[in-house]
Amino acid sequence: MSALFTRNRLIGLAIAALVTILDQAMKWYVIGPLKLRQVGHIDLLPFFDFTYTENRGVSLGMFEASSMETRWLLVAVTALIAGVVLVWMMRERLLGEIAGLALILGGALGNIRDRYELGYVIDYADFHIGNFRPFLIFNIADAAITIGVVIILARSLLVRDKGDTATGDKPRGEAQDA
Repeated sequence: MSALFTRNRLIGLAIAALVTILDQAMKWYVIGPLKLRQVGHIDLLPFFDFTYTENRGVSLGMFEASSMETRWLLVAVTALIAGVVLVWMMRERLLGEIAGLALILGGALGNIRDRYELGYVIDYADFHIGNFRPFLIFNIADAAITIGVVIILARSLLVRDKGDTATGDKPRGEAQDA
């Protein structure tokens, strides 16, 4: 097997593809069979509903695309970021880092597809405690990106598996594919 496509990297690509597919399938389901776009809101659980939202911005609704130019600029910038994440993922060897980056990549691709096709990202997941909403309305892609970032941050802060490069020690804790 080529050094570029090691087992862990292939797992990462599969995770990214799965996240993108699940995100797009769920968005199809909520706007198709559930007709969430038309009904606007569906009560599911005392703490979780489906609420249709068109997010024309990026993270937390910031940098809203108010024109065609800004829409395509957001597509380009997020595609560039996804490309950087892909390159980073393909340079990593440990499954922990690859999995976190794969979640970010898969989520980014799902949201990029929405923005490219529709001009906005479909959000629908509405977690709440009574009237308190600790999160904005989100989707599977947003959740995957958030979980991926938490994994990367937690591993960089808490896991010591980089090894001592000065002495040539190998990373500890996880098997490597070279």
